[in-house]
Amino acid sequence: MIVRQSAIDVELARLIHRPMTSGHLGEWIAAQVFDIELEASAVAAGIDGRFRSGPLQGRTVNIKWYLKREGLLDTTESTALDYYLVLTGPPSPAVSSQGTTRPWCIEAVYLFEARQLRSEQIMRVVKRGVASSVIKMQWEAAEIYPSAADPQLAVTPQQAEQLRLFAP
Repeated sequence: MIVRQSAIDVELARLIHRPMTSGHLGEWIAAQVFDIELEASAVAAGIDGRFRSGPLQGRTVNIKWYLKREGLLDTTESTALDYYLVLTGPPSPAVSSQGTTRPWCIEAVYLFEARQLRSEQIMRVVKRGVASSVIKMQWEAAEIYPSAADPQLAVTPQQAEQLRLFAP
């Protein structure tokens, strides 16, 4: 089984041109679905790429794929960042990951305007950066798939079909 998994990881790394991790794979998936040009380097500070088309064309994006939506978001203080595009698996309370599974699936997609989120976190006087606090109301307002709460980036029927391929 380990040999087979290693072969799959090698093939995926070849396809995405990055080391095989959920974060890198999530960036690649988002790039394919939302027409994002990824940065040449996987270590660009705070920005993973730019939207190539649509209403956000040219805007910068930081992409996250959380295998569970636990209400936390890794944020950056980069002033060059315009949006967070967050792919998530099923909702789950933020608890220890010991003994739990994290299915490789996409149940929902969220689009957060980076400056607005940072401003709201400052006003709420909450932690920013790694595992920063994002309240339920903010998640609901940022949802673009499967429901469209945020009209900034409407998910097309073709994009929805692609995302459904990752349903649990």
